[in-house]
Amino acid sequence: MTEYVKGCNIKLLREKKNYTQKQLGEILNLSEKTISKWETDRGLPDISILPALAKSLDVSVSELISGKIAMNNNKAGNALKGKFYVCPVCGNVIFSLGEAFCSCCGVSLPALEAEECDESHILKAERIEDEYYVLLDHQMTKEHYISFFAYVSSDKVNIVKLYPQQTAEVRFRIMGRGALYAYCNIHGLFKIKI
Repeated sequence: MTEYVKGCNIKLLREKKNYTQKQLGEILNLSEKTISKWETDRGLPDISILPALAKSLDVSVSELISGKIAMNNNKAGNALKGKFYVCPVCGNVIFSLGEAFCSCCGVSLPALEAEECDESHILKAERIEDEYYVLLDHQMTKEHYISFFAYVSSDKVNIVKLYPQQTAEVRFRIMGRGALYAYCNIHGLFKIKI
């Protein structure tokens, strides 16, 4: 069953904005009764109204539907606090500076948690002039491979996508202190600080 906007979410967001049902209705050019029906689950907002409803409540359409409101208290957006999301269907890689609700190929994506390298995922970085040469001795078959490397500093993100049959190595221009990440399609995300 696909999620849709719940009345309790509309009510909670409306009250958070200190709007009455009448005020929200006026913003959307709708009646107070329409807002009341939505909030008491006696009716649903048409899909065409969702962008305007979300905007009036200062949330995204995704947040409106899920009821999960992302609070990014770090408005500066330090990239080192960012999150990676990877689609298990198509391999799409998404990086977000703050909390996000991401989906791809109809799948809700959780934020990945990076682990320290283990014995089968030893990420090596060698400084060569103004670059890091990054290597991971790992098989690169169609079933088991390193999908991407990423170098993240406080203000920059560099992601290099890899594919089976390639070598798990890459060069990154040095961007300052940060972290290097490697994503194994089977075992997940690994990182080292540099």
